[in-house]
Amino acid sequence: MSWSETRSPPPLLFRRHSSGDPKNFASVSSSLLPAFGTVVDENHLQRKKYVIAPYDYRYRWWQTFLVVLVVYSAWASPFELAFKKAVTGSLMVVDLVVDAFFAADIVLTFFVAYLDKSTYLLVADHDKIAKRYVTRLWFTMDVASTLPFQFIYRILTGKMQTGDVFGFLNLLRLWRLRRVSELFKRLEKDIRFSYFMTRLSKLICVTLFAVHSAGCFYYWLAIHHHNSENTWIGSQVHDFKHRSIWLGYTYSIYWSIVTLTTVGYGDLHAVNTGEKLFNMIYMLFNISLTAYIIGNMTNLIVHSAVRTFFMRDAINKILRYASKNGLPEGLKEQMLAHMQLKFKTAELQQDEVLEDLPKAIRSSISQHLFRETVKNAYLFQGVSDDLIAQLVSEMKAEYFPPKVEIILQNEIPTDFYILVSGAVDVLVFKNGSDQTLSKLGSADMAGEIGVMFNIPQPFTVRTKRLSQVVRISHNHLKQVLQADHEDGKKIISNYIGYLKSLKHDMLEELPFLTELLSDMNIQLTAMNEEPQNPEASNSQKDADVTGVPGVPEPSSPSLSIMPIRVIIHGHHPDTTTTEGDTVGKLIHLPGSIDDLFKLAEKKFGKRGSTILMADGSQVEEIDALRENDQLYIF
Repeated sequence: MSWSETRSPPPLLFRRHSSGDPKNFASVSSSLLPAFGTVVDENHLQRKKYVIAPYDYRYRWWQTFLVVLVVYSAWASPFELAFKKAVTGSLMVVDLVVDAFFAADIVLTFFVAYLDKSTYLLVADHDKIAKRYVTRLWFTMDVASTLPFQFIYRILTGKMQTGDVFGFLNLLRLWRLRRVSELFKRLEKDIRFSYFMTRLSKLICVTLFAVHSAGCFYYWLAIHHHNSENTWIGSQVHDFKHRSIWLGYTYSIYWSIVTLTTVGYGDLHAVNTGEKLFNMIYMLFNISLTAYIIGNMTNLIVHSAVRTFFMRDAINKILRYASKNGLPEGLKEQMLAHMQLKFKTAELQQDEVLEDLPKAIRSSISQHLFRETVKNAYLFQGVSDDLIAQLVSEMKAEYFPPKVEIILQNEIPTDFYILVSGAVDVLVFKNGSDQTLSKLGSADMAGEIGVMFNIPQPFTVRTKRLSQVVRISHNHLKQVLQADHEDGKKIISNYIGYLKSLKHDMLEELPFLTELLSDMNIQLTAMNEEPQNPEASNSQKDADVTGVPGVPEPSSPSLSIMPIRVIIHGHHPDTTTTEGDTVGKLIHLPGSIDDLFKLAEKKFGKRGSTILMADGSQVEEIDALRENDQLYIF
């Protein structure tokens, strides 16, 4: 058996969950962050015996159980002060059991590691833990709030004492309320629980405790007044001291709630001076409590409605802008529709959700959402998974409302789109109106013709209904293809196949396309001819896509599937020619000098042997040519 099999598992504090573990976020929310440059020894706590990590789930459950007992203590302490008869009954047994649990927690605290504020690391040394706990106020208060003074007095004297001294000593148990505060702080940061409900629960607890405590103290004032009839409850309930405990408690809570809510029916009111003073203090306290509750509730409500406020404000700004600049009604409606859709889909937008995440997580999310959509697009069918992964990692998802232009005719081609859902129309402005050429649906592409040919977008693309698209940058596509020749050839092949399948109406809007496809067929035919010698056979493996426009040889330092356009002339640059030949012919640059000579022969009807630039310099390498170069072939 290997060492890895025999060693004990690390404590929960240092255990690392996989990304698929649903408890991973809970572990992160309770992790300790060491200072920068501090080396963390993950086996430190593992080597220490009888040391409890403060974030061990078992210790957390123990603390949660104690909070339940704290709730009881918070109710029982004021109640037992006001109603002494309850102390001698069953509540004493419950108090002793509760105190026993908190006594056990005191002992347990001597074994709980603590966080060093200077290094933000856990200290697991028993001596340091004990010294820190004993020398702080917490130990003294924990002991004082746990000792059952009344029970100890009974054991020592054999008498049952119900005096006020023990009632006030029992109020020391309210020290335990700090555990409730710590619990709410932790729950507010725990994303498994609703922040709104956590804050609301905290406000309710504060209010209930204030009502309960004030009612009990007010009843205590009544039973200690020398004339029981001259009290707030004595004037309503005769001989109330000998009546039922729960009758007195009901009257007390009723008065406390009526006073807290400032209703003031007047049926229960202060009679003597002591009660009037207590009423004044309680009402001043109520002002602060009410302000605290209203402030918190306002904050919660405003926080939930802040997005609506920003949306209405943005819409008002759009309306003012459109009115000031005299924008047409149709354009104004598009602007409003886009703004409304932006706020409706804000929770689904990648940029806001993913901007603070590491790149690896963003890439994994994009792969999960869009990988299949990209693989189904015609341009990327048959390409490698690596290429798909690189493309998807940088994609941007967008929503477009109905009847909004995604692409405008004749705009500069910088991106093309894959339709994830929805439907769009491909339009062309002709004879003074928009004419529909085709309709696109899920997994179809838009804008790729302008990008691939590096020409202004030939068509307008407009949504028919709510549509989601992913946007691919022209520059990013070129970058990912620079070192991947096989995928470049496959994309070119898919693209040529798509161009050949275009409808007649679309081909009419692209007059250069028919001639270009014919040129591509000539080049591909020449490229696929059987070589006549061994050298040609060996070089064929490296030049099998040489004739494809825009795909250079594998030795080229850069790879681009975008065709390079040049203008060719069939004469010497210094030769005077007719007007028709002065213009030249615009072609897509083939992959080799020999293919360029063949293409020029087809255009001008004669075979050339020399290629010159406009300045007279001779062209020797095809890779040296750039977009819109003037070439003279003769």
